[in-house]
Amino acid sequence: QVQLVESGGGLVQPGGSLRLSCAASGRIFSNYAPGWYRQAPGQQRELVATITQGRFPTYADSVKGRFTISRDNAKNTVYLQMNSLKPEDTAVYYCNFFPPSPSWGRGTQVTVSS
Repeated sequence: QVQLVESGGGLVQPGGSLRLSCAASGRIFSNYAPGWYRQAPGQQRELVATITQGRFPTYADSVKGRFTISRDNAKNTVYLQMNSLKPEDTAVYYCNFFPPSPSWGRGTQVTVSS
């Protein structure tokens, strides 16, 4: 049973930064490609970023140049550094694998507002 626990969300002004963390148990990150997803109110969940076993990242066009995904295999943790945040980044952010497993965490709320 995979357990994913996201943290680091909050309220931030436009242009601000946040760093999200996701700790996993039950499955070793180093063997898989973890990723971050988000779901805004009334919208479908979308893939934001993934990182391969070789630490090669991919990003949604909407976050390229602003978000950075990284991983610490020793800690079984994946991070998402979010800079230059915009109101349209407001969403619940989830971590999972790519492709995603059926087990989703509770997510962490990110709200970008002045």
